[in-house]
Amino acid sequence: MRIPQFGLPVLAQTLCKLEQITDGGAFEVDAPDGMDTLVLLRFGGVVKAYLNVCPHAGRPLNWAPGKFLLAHGQLVCAAHGAAFKPEDGVCIGGPCRGESLTRYDVSVVDGDVVLNQTEPAT
Repeated sequence: MRIPQFGLPVLAQTLCKLEQITDGGAFEVDAPDGMDTLVLLRFGGVVKAYLNVCPHAGRPLNWAPGKFLLAHGQLVCAAHGAAFKPEDGVCIGGPCRGESLTRYDVSVVDGDVVLNQTEPAT
């Protein structure tokens, strides 16, 4: 990839292959900070990425490494049942209603899920 106006390469990090994520499922990868993980949610050829930290209690969303609760099309925090819309990470039920997961910008390039940034999206 190149920055169009300057012709300079953009540093992007490959997180995984798209085929590693079940369509309609979740997949866990290391976050850029090396301390946390990201949860990747796949919908066909589209992938959304969020920091694997619930805004309610600051704990991981998964109930075991790589194991996430997905119910009624929502990502559910295993600790306190907060439910998040996968398309934007907004909590629509539970103790952190109205708050959002921390989003990361990713894209799918030639079958790879690529992190476009190392800082959370705004």
